Amino acid sequence: MKKENVVAKKKFGQNFLKDESVLSKIVEAMPKNDHKIVEIGPGLGDLTKFLVDVKSVEAFEVDTDLCKLLQDNFEEEIATKRLHLHCGDVLQAWQSTLVDEPYDLVANLPYYIATNIILKALADPMCKNILVMVQLEVAEKFCASSGEKVFGSLGIIAQSVGETRIVVKVPPTAFDPQPKVDSAVFLIQKKRDRSDKAFEDMLRVAFTQPRKTLMKNLSCKYEKSILQGAFNELELTLTIRPHQLDTKDYHQLYKLIK
Repeated sequence: MKKENVVAKKKFGQNFLKDESVLSKIVEAMPKNDHKIVEIGPGLGDLTKFLVDVKSVEAFEVDTDLCKLLQDNFEEEIATKRLHLHCGDVLQAWQSTLVDEPYDLVANLPYYIATNIILKALADPMCKNILVMVQLEVAEKFCASSGEKVFGSLGIIAQSVGETRIVVKVPPTAFDPQPKVDSAVFLIQKKRDRSDKAFEDMLRVAFTQPRKTLMKNLSCKYEKSILQGAFNELELTLTIRPHQLDTKDYHQLYKLIK
């Protein structure tokens, strides 16, 4: 099967990145280290061909047609073990870790599972850096700062783990077929693993209805008297909205109400 004969499948959210300038920006932004690379959804191998020149790659592809294409096109790299190709659903293969050595996730992620994959990578102790292409709106949520309207639980979880930044915004014309939305490449450099589940549960409650006050949202789960005591100690007004606190405030609030 030739690349030219491959038709993108909607059920896998396939949009193949064609713009070589964007591909090279992804490679340039990769953290300099000796970690293995994990690529999820290599597709036609347009990014893979750059990655295998730099390091050894563990690639996970769910589409059996594309797996066959990749096996044919990367026969030499597979033989020399620069590329290990796993055919199947990455989420089923992913237990506590995806590979048993330090790795960086570098990928153009299918939009429909991007957030889930990033959250799993943040929790994976072997994953050290995340450099991925996603829908622009998702990248902005992970990289948002306190005070911005899109600042929410994803931004707090990412900032609790490390440093985030958007590397480059990418228009629909960089893909075939063209998606209906803008995309972006962003980087999370991990300093630690994800916080405990109870902290993230509190965040979900805090941002249930972002336009309401933080006190009103949290009152659905926590006793009002405990919340009032915590708000007083942190000098938070009762009318403050969820996006107006910063990551540090949320960690302090959690300690006081848990």
